[in-house]
Amino acid sequence: MQLTITALPDLPEIRPGDDLAALLGAALARAEIVPQPGDVLALAQKIVSKAEGRLVRLADVTPSARAEELAAQAHKDPRVVELILRESREVLRCVPGVIIVQDNRGFIMANAGIDASNVGADDQVLLLPEDADASARRLSDALGMAVVINDSFGRAWRLGTCGTAIGVAGMPALLDLRGQLDRHGRPMQTSELALADEVAAAASLMMGQADEGRPAVHLRGVPGVPGRGSAADLVRPKHMDLFR
Repeated sequence: MQLTITALPDLPEIRPGDDLAALLGAALARAEIVPQPGDVLALAQKIVSKAEGRLVRLADVTPSARAEELAAQAHKDPRVVELILRESREVLRCVPGVIIVQDNRGFIMANAGIDASNVGADDQVLLLPEDADASARRLSDALGMAVVINDSFGRAWRLGTCGTAIGVAGMPALLDLRGQLDRHGRPMQTSELALADEVAAAASLMMGQADEGRPAVHLRGVPGVPGRGSAADLVRPKHMDLFR
């Protein structure tokens, strides 16, 4: 087994309305990568959101009374909190510095994924793609390979963030290994592998988190690809949540 991970070079700054598939295709050509069956392209959420025009000017946001209340608890800008509420189904926790929500896509995450880093103007924030699975499908169809859209998530019982798949196409997101035999011939009973999350985490090592400028990463040799799946497959249903 061999896994090859390559950051695509010289991808330009993405702006609203850009043809992201065309720009990624050109970057693949510069890297002399010819797409093959089983290839995966992992993309930082921000370039997808920027291309889809998910930038919001805070000057255009009027906070509600609920946003003002939560902003006081979280020590956040009420306009940002208003956007968090608009992007969320439910607020789960609110403490100084962070608001934990279930967002409109079903993810449990901090601040609905709204971010101001690497956005540009000081008065703008960036929202997640409205439907990251649909975004991944469009790009996968255009590029002829699997696509994983990656964001950095914190985890409730561990410190630090980790690359996590919020959009998936062209590959299984959740690989069901139940029934396969272990090395001693015993069938596995409970093993399900969050394959798309593992791809996102691997790609994050190349993307970095600050000013690296490597938002697109090509992977070759990922097991289980091609296939069908979506990031929605990774969301634990509420009735199976042992902690809420």
